[in-house]
Amino acid sequence: MKRPILALLTLLSAYAVSTPAAHAVACSATNAALNRPATASSTEGGAFAAAMAVDGNTGTRWSSAFSDPQWIQVDLGSAKTVCRVGLRWEAAYGKDFTIQASPDGSSWTTLRTVTGATGGTASYDVAGSGRYVRVHGTARGTGYGYSLWELTVNTDDGGTQLPGGGDLGPNVKVFDPSMPASTIQSQIDQIFTQQEAAQFGLGRYALMFKPGRYDVNVNTGFYTSVHGLGRNPDDVTVKGVSVDAGWFNGNATQNFWRATENLAVEPYDGTNRWAVAQAAPFRRMHIRGALNLAPSGYGWASGGYIADSKIDGQVGSYSQQQWYTRDSAIGGWSNSVWNMTFSGVQGAPATSFPEPRYTTLDTTPVSREKPYLYLDGQDYAVFVPGRRVNARGTSWANGPTPGTSVPLSRFYVARPGVSAATLNQALAQGLHLLFTPGIYQLDQTVEVNRADTIVLGLGLATLVPRNGVVAMRVADVDGVRLAGFLIDAGLVNSPVLLEVGRPGTHTDHAANPITLQDVFVRVGGQFAGKATVSVAVHADDTVIDHTWIWRADHGEGVGWDVNPADYGLRVYGDDVLATGLFVEHYKKYNVEWFGERGKTVFFQNELPYDPPSQAAYMNGSTKGWAAYKVADSVNTHEGWGMGSYCVFTSDPTIEVDRGFEVPVKPGVRFHSLLAVSLGGRGRYNHVINNTGGPAQGVETVPATVTSFP
Repeated sequence: MKRPILALLTLLSAYAVSTPAAHAVACSATNAALNRPATASSTEGGAFAAAMAVDGNTGTRWSSAFSDPQWIQVDLGSAKTVCRVGLRWEAAYGKDFTIQASPDGSSWTTLRTVTGATGGTASYDVAGSGRYVRVHGTARGTGYGYSLWELTVNTDDGGTQLPGGGDLGPNVKVFDPSMPASTIQSQIDQIFTQQEAAQFGLGRYALMFKPGRYDVNVNTGFYTSVHGLGRNPDDVTVKGVSVDAGWFNGNATQNFWRATENLAVEPYDGTNRWAVAQAAPFRRMHIRGALNLAPSGYGWASGGYIADSKIDGQVGSYSQQQWYTRDSAIGGWSNSVWNMTFSGVQGAPATSFPEPRYTTLDTTPVSREKPYLYLDGQDYAVFVPGRRVNARGTSWANGPTPGTSVPLSRFYVARPGVSAATLNQALAQGLHLLFTPGIYQLDQTVEVNRADTIVLGLGLATLVPRNGVVAMRVADVDGVRLAGFLIDAGLVNSPVLLEVGRPGTHTDHAANPITLQDVFVRVGGQFAGKATVSVAVHADDTVIDHTWIWRADHGEGVGWDVNPADYGLRVYGDDVLATGLFVEHYKKYNVEWFGERGKTVFFQNELPYDPPSQAAYMNGSTKGWAAYKVADSVNTHEGWGMGSYCVFTSDPTIEVDRGFEVPVKPGVRFHSLLAVSLGGRGRYNHVINNTGGPAQGVETVPATVTSFP
């Protein structure tokens, strides 16, 4: 297809967010305890000496006798100002303990008292000074001793510290209700003119509205995110946040990479139009009227995702092929083409698959809404919603969403051109990351090692790894939140683009899981990207809440051997949940799941368009590769509302033996499955294993399986 041309426009003056540059906690990134002399009250044996907890090796540990109290201390060599202490517990952890400092190793000052800890990896900000730092345990979390993989100490060494907070840059536009509506509308329209058809353009924008009412319609193009800056959606009201498909002759199947969140819409004519495809999240929205998910003229559409939203009127999906709605309230729903899935949605239609094709779960097993930027008084902050279990309805139905607020001064505000080394320095310093709109070239991996770190993007901020590096790696720690950015594979093959957790490590994160929300991955399209695996999840209990993992089927740098990518998502962790999983066009398994007790609520897939022949698309003696593979070793797995489509444009005679391939065991269960041959270009012999199908023929009629086994 013809690549859109980026319009060369000069934008009107920007209203950019800025806050005074605030210095972060003045903590050096250097671990002052590394390889320093360490002693302890006791050891379990010679292999578990105190020195093992300060050697920088997360495979060695100090372990105490099985009694209380116990302590471990480290000699920093001279008196230092201590500002942070990190503890990486083994399964035998301290429940109650104090962190202390001493000038001489005998007289101790308590810097922090911790009660009711749950182990894992934790970082504690402290304030005090001393040559010696001690962790003094008074109550164990298990019947064993105290066992630490690593004890780290950060100090204020007088070195250069990166500031937190600051200006969000020229591509964040902030509107105030005192501004003339015509001025605001003019800026919105000029950005939309540039971004409407810029599917592979370089522009990135975030449009932000301070609390108040605005008589404007926010036409939303590529790489544009729309934000209400109130604490709650109803704090900001506009007349529309709209997407149509005029740029593509009424076809909405390529309306990707845009977002809206946290505001209310009072549509001019009673209906708001949001005709999108993949990677276009609709979060924390209140539509005071109806919502139309189809383009004008009701042409093709292939979306989409709604979460934590209230639509007073009816949602009309019309020509939408599939959609997933989570933890929301709607006035009704009409139409179902192939796969409409709901979890925790008040007003959703009852399950009636295969006709109409509705699949409805009363609640969502685990959810935690995406962090969002807002105004806390006159200052900017990021609100971090709390975890919900078996959720139903919006998180703000009975008052403000529960959670915590983090001031912008605790974020390193990244601008395009920043080095990966600087990003890692900010993370090691204890700052969160906020990527302002733009494209970021990474010559080394961004390492997220601290529990509860937030990495948040605005305007579909895009990370591009260079020289084959992993773009981002998350340690096996509690509560990391990744949200709102795109990873674009580089020209040199990366073994993996996003790695979550550590291979072979299984830690219970159920109370505070790692979350991935609106984190999108692309291989090709912009240029000939390459990656073996797009996303690998090793950490237990991870929640993948809306992603599009895409090996490009159009754009620049596209071809069977031009943008190679074998696997979209590989899950090794146990108890991982995916809600709104879109993975497309990979050369082998689009999804491969090795962990136990995994769950997927809604899956949308297209197989690769471009295998040159059946011989090139064989898995051993099996024709083709299943879209979704559960490893034979897995005993428990469950999925709801899952579809795979084929359209083999290079050779329409290609067959796929099965869309889904799973072990036949009592704990492995699937609900509402379908396979579709688009226009008869290719054939599924079966939907799942040897059940269901075939899916074939120019009529494009799905083959369905209501439940398996």
